[in-house]
Order: sequence, then structure tokens, then C-alpha cells
Amino acid sequence: MPGFLMPSLLMPGFLKARAIYLAATVVVVGVGLTLRLVPLGLPMGVVKYGGSALWAAMVYGLVATCLPEKRGRILVVAGAIAVAVELFRLVHTPWLDSFRLTLAGALLLGRIFSIWNLVAYAAGLAAAALADRWVGPARPPRRQAGYPAGDGVRRQ
Repeated sequence: MPGFLMPSLLMPGFLKARAIYLAATVVVVGVGLTLRLVPLGLPMGVVKYGGSALWAAMVYGLVATCLPEKRGRILVVAGAIAVAVELFRLVHTPWLDSFRLTLAGALLLGRIFSIWNLVAYAAGLAAAALADRWVGPARPPRRQAGYPAGDGVRRQ
């Protein structure tokens, strides 16, 4: 079936890229849970902010898995989600605070607002974006002005 008739979501390259992002995200989640839940004897700051950086890398991976966008756009969306979640910690209601006291609530939403978490998120997002650039799925080359898509031969 020609590529222009097949929806982009069903194209083999798209599915392969999504699978790579999802697998990388699962690895990041595993490392993050190990860091936070297994007593490794690491300093508390490494556990706390390393976990926050890995949480942000997980968000990058989930956004990249779900959105077939350019890396820069993935980074912006993931950053906006991370900042929104951190700012959401300033909202307190009884049911939300009760959820935050659970393990799932602490891992997903956190408990208290901290500007240092935003720094850790920035580090995690930067590391994820760099890893994506170096070892992530290949992107199709950009078209240059004057070159039609496909053959690379310049036409006047």
C-alpha cells in the first residue's frame, strides 16, 4: 500500500520508533523505582533528586511515545507537563492530600512543592533529549529549499 494512503500511525517506522521510546521509558521507570524504593546506600539527595530527574525523563519518554513530533516539541510538552505537576503540588484538598500520602500519589504527584525539583526535572529532560538525539530512533532528513521530497535532485 503506498505511504500516502496509509495513516502515519500505521507506518512501520512510526511503530518502531514508538516501541523504542516505550521500551526506553520502561527502563527509566525501572531505574527510578529501584533508586527510590531499594535501599542502595546512596545519599538522600541523590535518591530524591535523581528520582525527580528520572521522573522527568519518564515524562519525556511518554510524550515521545504518544506524539509523533520533533524532539524540540517533545521537550517543550514534557517540560510543560513537569512544571504543571510541580505547580499542582501547591493545590491542597483533603482527597488530593490523602492520595499524595499513598505510594502511587508520592511517585506520580509528589508531596510538596520544591524549586529544586524543577532543577532536577530540567536535568532529567535535558538528559533524555540528549539520549534521544544520540541513540533514539532515526528521524527522516529535513528537506532543503529547492529539493523536492524523495530523490535529492535539485530542480530549477
